[in-house]
Amino acid sequence: MKQKLNVGRVAVIALVAVALAGCAGYQSRKTNNTLIGAGLGGAAGAVLSHGDPLTTVGGAAAGGLLGNILTEDKRDRSHRGHRGHKRGRR
Repeated sequence: MKQKLNVGRVAVIALVAVALAGCAGYQSRKTNNTLIGAGLGGAAGAVLSHGDPLTTVGGAAAGGLLGNILTEDKRDRSHRGHRGHKRGRR
């Protein structure tokens, strides 16, 4: 019974995190993924530690960091092939 309660809590927290990140339409993809990662990391830390605040904050920090690091910035990718080249000049 306790296992079902924990799974339910994680599902609700994950749904809330995704919903809140979805409302942030003017933020970049990287910012959204950082927020989602922090929410899910915090939820996982809370469930695994049975509500220990330090572990919850640690999970949120780790999740946010992973969400930020694992999201590739499209602006960086588009300029990689053009470094040092001048357009229109020969």
